[in-house]
Amino acid sequence: MTPPASPPASPPAQPSDRPSAPSPTSAQPSDTSPPRRTTRWNLRDWRLKFVVLGVIWGFSFFFIKIGTEGFAPLQVTVGRVTFGSVVLLAALLLRGESLPRGLGTWGHLAVTSILISALPFSLFAYAELHISSTLAGICNATTPLFGLLVALVALRDERPTRRRVTGMVLGFAGVMVVLGAWQGFAGVHAGGTSMALLASSCYAVGWAYVRRFLSGRGLSSLSMTSAQLLIAAGLLTVAVLLLTEPPTRFPVDSSLSVLCLGAVGTGLALLLQHSLVRDAGATIGTMVTYLMPIVATAAGVLLLDERLTWNLPVGAAVILVGAALAQHRRG
Repeated sequence: MTPPASPPASPPAQPSDRPSAPSPTSAQPSDTSPPRRTTRWNLRDWRLKFVVLGVIWGFSFFFIKIGTEGFAPLQVTVGRVTFGSVVLLAALLLRGESLPRGLGTWGHLAVTSILISALPFSLFAYAELHISSTLAGICNATTPLFGLLVALVALRDERPTRRRVTGMVLGFAGVMVVLGAWQGFAGVHAGGTSMALLASSCYAVGWAYVRRFLSGRGLSSLSMTSAQLLIAAGLLTVAVLLLTEPPTRFPVDSSLSVLCLGAVGTGLALLLQHSLVRDAGATIGTMVTYLMPIVATAAGVLLLDERLTWNLPVGAAVILVGAALAQHRRG
């Protein structure tokens, strides 16, 4: 899902719904080191990590859909970040690392926790009350497009090359294909789709903020990501207590979905992304973005019996081509 997103190599990673990052996918990483050569397909092979991460993040939209069938969207989101925080804090403890220090750093992390976790995760959960998990996954693929748009406005080191602008225009044209613009957006829930696209733009703004205020502080990605999720869990817990009624029942399928969404789709996925970036480079890490909508579509159609019209895969393909061009840094 999250993920999220295409994070820089040093700041915290985005769970895409992607993660990212994306997981995620707005701020371009500076690490362009080539993948390490491997001779065997094993658990240390970056290609296996790449596939597993794409599958995990792609399935996040499936878990959100099942979770919201039994719980309020905010409850699904607070469960997600809480279970994700437990996994990351355990990893932090095992590695002998500590949470960041300094009031200023925690202030910036509070902003990123809202932009990269609390707000987009909640928006996707609310969106899937009205739209399919397939459409939510495709909307998540627009994160690199929003990322370029935000970077061109907010970051001084980004330049609008012809190739990247072409990619951005092509990508947003793909969005119009997905939504069926030629038929007046018939059958598309405007509110749900808008929330999913807004969630993707939040990732973009969040990663631009990370690059502007948190890069170069000498803190590990795991440390900052753990703190970010911890803050998001605290903020969302308050929101849940104020805005929702306590659940009266805990359906097994929805409860397990929230657990998987948090522990696997957020916590474990972020650890796997850190490992993938370390082994294969951040450029390879960002390419998970292109696998996520494929997995999300397959899960929605095969497991949730969601309807698939021709414009969804065609539009998704156009979006992914546009995103690939938009991420190109030389033009």
